[in-house]
Parts: sequence; C-alpha cells; structure tokens
Amino acid sequence: MTEKQNVKPYDLEERTFIFAKNVRAFVKKLSKSLSNIEDIKQLVKASGSVGANYIEANEALGKKDFLLRIKICRKEAKESRYWLRLIDTDTISALENDRKELENESTELMNIFGSILRKTK
Repeated sequence: MTEKQNVKPYDLEERTFIFAKNVRAFVKKLSKSLSNIEDIKQLVKASGSVGANYIEANEALGKKDFLLRIKICRKEAKESRYWLRLIDTDTISALENDRKELENESTELMNIFGSILRKTK
C-alpha cells in the first residue's frame, strides 16, 4: 500500500483521499485480463466518488442535501467493496493482502457513513 493503513486519519476527507490513492496504487499492480480491466474501471470510479461526495456533503446547502451526499458516500464505499471482491489477484499473496486491506477499509468507511446518517437524522 502507498499510505500507511495502520494510522488512520480522523479527517474523513483525508481518509477517503488516501483510500482512493491506495486503490489506484493497487490496481497498477494487477494483471490486465479482460475482466480485471472492466472491474478496475468501476473500482477506480467508485473509490474516488466516496471522497468527492464527502467533500460535497461538507459544502451541503442544507441537512437534506448533506444526508443525500452521505448516503451516496456509503453507497460508493459499498460499491468499492463489491468491485474489490471481484478483482482477480491471480492468487498472489501480496496482492491478495492489499485487496483485503482495501476491502476492510471500504467496509469501515461504509460503517462510518452509516453512523453519520443515523446520528444526523
């Protein structure tokens, strides 16, 4: 991984940025099979969208707009996890470990955004 995953920043904008950067570093190492190419495209879009929508949530015009953006963040984190599960690492243990770390981070982000939703309603 590019950034240290053991030290997770409290700043959610920075954490989502690091997640997207780590996804990009990870996909550069993968084999370029037909299925991986398509899954990588989807993963890169979804992982970047998590942070982009969080930035939008922080600039929300009101509570309703904020909640919508946070729901999208949660949805994109969940989608990122889905694409990570589909990625073929060719059973290379280092890549598989990176994939699992990213999958765990996407799950944690989903949980964080879910918690924000529950506390904001």
